[in-house]
Amino acid sequence: MNSRRATQGVGFLIAAMLTFWPCLSQAQEQKNFFTLQRSISEAMENSYKVKAREERIDQANSVKNQARADFLPKFGTNYTYNRLSEVRRIFSPNFGAPIPVGTVDNYSWQTSVTQPIFRGFALISNYRLAQLGINQSELELALEKLDLALRVKEAYFNVLAADKAVEVAQKDVESRTSNANVARSFYNVGMIPVNDLLKVEVELANSEQNLVKARSGSQVTRSGFNTVLARPISEAVELEDILNYTPEKGTYEDLVKVALTERPEIKILDVSLLQTDQQIRLARSKYYPEVNVTWQYLKEGDDPSVSGDQFHTQDNTWQVTAVASWTFWEWGKTHYAERQQESKRRELAQTKSDVEDGVRLQVDQAIQDLGVAAKNIPTTIKAVEQAEENLRVNEERYKAQVTTITEVLDAQTLLTQARVNYYKALYDHNLARARLERALGTY
Repeated sequence: MNSRRATQGVGFLIAAMLTFWPCLSQAQEQKNFFTLQRSISEAMENSYKVKAREERIDQANSVKNQARADFLPKFGTNYTYNRLSEVRRIFSPNFGAPIPVGTVDNYSWQTSVTQPIFRGFALISNYRLAQLGINQSELELALEKLDLALRVKEAYFNVLAADKAVEVAQKDVESRTSNANVARSFYNVGMIPVNDLLKVEVELANSEQNLVKARSGSQVTRSGFNTVLARPISEAVELEDILNYTPEKGTYEDLVKVALTERPEIKILDVSLLQTDQQIRLARSKYYPEVNVTWQYLKEGDDPSVSGDQFHTQDNTWQVTAVASWTFWEWGKTHYAERQQESKRRELAQTKSDVEDGVRLQVDQAIQDLGVAAKNIPTTIKAVEQAEENLRVNEERYKAQVTTITEVLDAQTLLTQARVNYYKALYDHNLARARLERALGTY
């Protein structure tokens, strides 16, 4: 009976494994299958640099909260104990003997509230600088995402191109293997000399070596893709192929206008210019006095409870103090600090102009690359069709022994190169589009 139950249990386990195994396999395939959009999304989610930039935004918010706290009153307290070596006394002619005016043990507790009234606009400048720091951190995050998206696209199309290289190399091996089989048959019946057979076999050996290199290159590109997405480097990867292309619309002037408006690099410089304006205002704040109001509450006594003594008829007092302080001469220090920030602003303006010129060049380069690839794609498609027909004709002619093996081998080489050129033009077009999107500040 126990044996029968054990057998039934094993049978149930095997049936369950057979039932769920296809589902597990399908889930694993879906996990390792990537579209371009999924690749970008996963890279954004996993990127260590993106997470570091997000931390900087959090830091900038903390700086803003610190600056906001400077507007509010500050509360403080201190407790003091002071012991004298002897009681203080003063001489009075009326009494004829020194009179004590204090105690040996002296305790005091003081609480204060200080409210800044005016700091020469320094408080508001520091707060606005902190707000601009948040804007800058957010733009730096956007810039990192732009660069990451481009790296993902480059890695994605590198994998696709490497896979096509494997496919082309595999077809080349298959074709040359077929040619080698025909050549051996002809050699065995004495229709061709041995050097023709050796030539075919050498070309086949070279083709097999190229296939090995192509497969290795495909694995390397997958490792690079996994690295960009912060995945385990040896994780399996399958990508959705992108074989279509659409011509880019829009004139150079329109695209440049978009780029100059959207590029984070330019926006960061605009924020830096605003920060410099606040730095100038902050430097000028030293020309003005500082005004603070302080309220103090004081308790004194000769015991730790600070509840008064014979010399303090009241055990507590309070006072309000308004203080205006003004350092009006520092040998030009404030003036030179102001000039330093004004010079920095002019430097940033020059840097912005230089960056804008670079953006215009990047847009132009991407448009030119797109145009070249778009023109090459139809040409390479036609070249592949012609090369396939050329190989077919030469193979038939060789089988009829009206041409040489050299013509067949040359035709095969032409076809392989034509296929390589087609896929290169196609993926160059996609890469050029990705770089144009990066130049425009989008992804």
